[in-house]
This record gives sequence, C-alpha cells and structure tokens, in this order.
Amino acid sequence: MTREPAIAVGLMEHAGSVTFQLLDEFTDTTCERFPPGEYRIACKGEKLICAGGIKGDFAGLTLTGAQAGSRFRLKVTIGIDFHWQQKRLQTFCGTLRFLPLPGNRITVINDLPLESYILSVSCSEMSAHSPGEFLKAHSIISRSWLLAQLESKKSPSVPHTMQPGKEGELIRWYDRQAHEDFDVCADDHCQRYQGIDIIASNQVSRAVESTRGLVLVYNGKPCDARFSKCCGGVTEDFRLAWDENVHPYLVPVFDGQADDLPDPPLSDERAARDFITCSPDVYCNCSDETILSRVLNNYDRATHDFFRWRVRLTPEEIAGLLKKKLDLDLGRIVALEPVERGLSARLKRLRLTGEKATVVIGKELEIRRVLSPTHLYSSAFVVDTEGPEKRPDSFVLSGAGWGHGVGLCQIGAAVMACRGNGYREILRHYYPGSVLERVYE
Repeated sequence: MTREPAIAVGLMEHAGSVTFQLLDEFTDTTCERFPPGEYRIACKGEKLICAGGIKGDFAGLTLTGAQAGSRFRLKVTIGIDFHWQQKRLQTFCGTLRFLPLPGNRITVINDLPLESYILSVSCSEMSAHSPGEFLKAHSIISRSWLLAQLESKKSPSVPHTMQPGKEGELIRWYDRQAHEDFDVCADDHCQRYQGIDIIASNQVSRAVESTRGLVLVYNGKPCDARFSKCCGGVTEDFRLAWDENVHPYLVPVFDGQADDLPDPPLSDERAARDFITCSPDVYCNCSDETILSRVLNNYDRATHDFFRWRVRLTPEEIAGLLKKKLDLDLGRIVALEPVERGLSARLKRLRLTGEKATVVIGKELEIRRVLSPTHLYSSAFVVDTEGPEKRPDSFVLSGAGWGHGVGLCQIGAAVMACRGNGYREILRHYYPGSVLERVYE
C-alpha cells in the first residue's frame, strides 16, 4: 500500500425514507447543484425520489461537496439493539451516497479518506479528552482492524453467522461479513463512527496524525485488532467469539501487571466463580470518577456496573426471550448450565433446560442476546437460583466485564495510559507478538 485508501461507511441501512441537511453546497454526478438546506429522499420502485426543491428520479444518488470540508447532517441510531441505543443528530464530511434497495428501502453511505474516519472513530469509541497515549493506541488498532477487514473482502465471501452444532445445539456468531454494500458500518457492530462534532480536542488530531499509516502487523498482514469496553480482568481468545481461525495475537491476557493468567484457569467452574465474585487488582477495575469522566463518552457513563454486574431473570422471562429471539419453546426453564468457558470465564456454550426440551446455545454474543431484551454486558457470568432447587423461581446471573473481551480492553488501556504507560507498551500488552509497521505515508 503506497497511499491512504478511501473507505465506504454505512450510516443507515434499509431506511424507509431519509431526511438530511446539507450545511454546504453539494453537486451530483451530473453537476446539478444541491444548495444548503433540508432534503428528503424516498425510494419507489427501486428508484430514489428527492424532494425539497430538487425534483427527479435517481437510480442512485451521489452528492459531493463543492469544496473540501463540505458538511451534511443526519439523525442516526447508535448502539443498535444494545442497552444504550439512542438517536443522535450527527454531522459528517465527505461524499454522501444513497443506494435504492428492493422493498422501497434506502442505504446511506459516507465515502471518506481512511485517516478522517480514524479521527472520528478515536473519539466516538472513547472520549476525545482521553490520555494522548491511549488515543494513539486506539488510532493504531482502529486502523489495523479496518485494513484487515478490507483485506478479507478480497477473498470469496464465506458466511460467518452460523455453525452447525451437534444435535440440540445452536451455535452462531456475528461479524463484519454481513455488510455487502459498504466496507464497515458506523455502529458497534464494526467501530463507532459518529461524525465530526464529536472531535472535541486538538490532542485527538495530534494522536491520529502522529500515528498516520501505522498498523499492527503479524506475519506480514494487518492485525485484526479487536477491542471491547471492559474485559473484566482477563481478555479472551478470538475463537470464543467468532470463527475457529487462530490469531496468535488475540489470546487471553491478564489485565494487570502480572504476566501469568490465573491458575487454575478461569475455564474451570470453581475458578470462574471465585474470580467473577471477587474484585481483582486489574487495570479495568476502575471506579475513579476522575479517570472515567475523562475517558468515557456521556452515553457510556450511564453504565456504572461495567466491571461486575448482576441480572435476575424469571423462568417465564427466559422462555419469552427464547421464543422471541430463536423461536424456541422449551417450556418452563428449570436450569442454565455452563458447557464450555474460555480463559476469561466467558461462556462459549450454555445449556438451557426446559420442561419440554433442552438446547445448547453459543457463541458468546448469542448467549448475551438470548438472555436479555437487548444484550447482557458479557457472557462471563455464573448462575445461582432462587426458590426450589428443581424448579427455580428465578435465576441470578453474576457477571464480569462489558463486551466480548477479545483484544484491547478500552477501559484497561485508558487506565494504563493514565498511569504513564506509552502507546507501544499498551499495544504490546494486549496484542502479544504483533509489531508496528507504517503501511503508507
């Protein structure tokens, strides 16, 4: 790679209609002017209909700013299906594209240079006021992850959403391959990309510029540098959350100064319970409001119990969730039993037993999705029951961490930076065996 690539980011998918504002003048591919103002796009018969002073049918619409830095504004849903889901009015730069889809639906895409994208991601994922060394580390892993995804798109598309399990098992995972019309989406499914308004400090620009073109590399290829909000004390192996490919730099790491993982390993049920129900001395075990207010965006601050948490579910609630999300009727739920854990104590497979039938589900995100109206914080939990042993009245899940736990722990890395660790030390800690390489100037 000799030059900075451009990327396509999906801002909205399968929208019925889209209202947007142009804050500067744009033109389409025929050089027709779109002056500043509010517009509405709808789709009819797989053609786009644009109102608001401009009339015409479009087989597709691409709007390019008349000058560099031209801006547009959209109301976008963030945190889709998670507990912090909300709508936000966001401002973007770059090219704005609308794709007509069957069913009179529209996908909205933002084309822009990769470094401009990284600038927004760095302060969409965490606060723009985070320590500079953390922002440098995050710029590098966001860039690395994206280039790894672009590289994977060159290969034939293979569905990575379902794995046939043994009889009575339902094993699923969810990855970027779901996006066909653009490179990455703008939400937590890929990386948070929330436009230019969120870029609130000069140190973000300095962090991105100082690491321009720098990526983590393993065996000559960009690292698929995954990350999550809070690992809970130990990071996790890639294979627990996604496919069975081995990524030697995405392996369990103790999130503290010690080099060794807990012994006995947290894949052991007793060890998992002891670890989850205690408060280990690790980087992401942070309750310092001075640090948290500096590194977390306001909507993430609403989640106070990210390190250790508890959820109570009744058998009826679990049965309802199974019916709604998997269309399964197991009858009244009588047991939740761990089948397989990773070394962070996260569950890879969980057995749910009802009075009618039994099913084993996985991987970690499917477990989180099925046991919550949105998603559980993580699959690192142990189960206790209340009421009769053979027919419980409720199940109490005591859990650790927020997210899949693979790769960099964002809160842990931010705490490392607050304690004086440089970005190279942070990256070595979370991605063992990887090296830094500048792939373009």
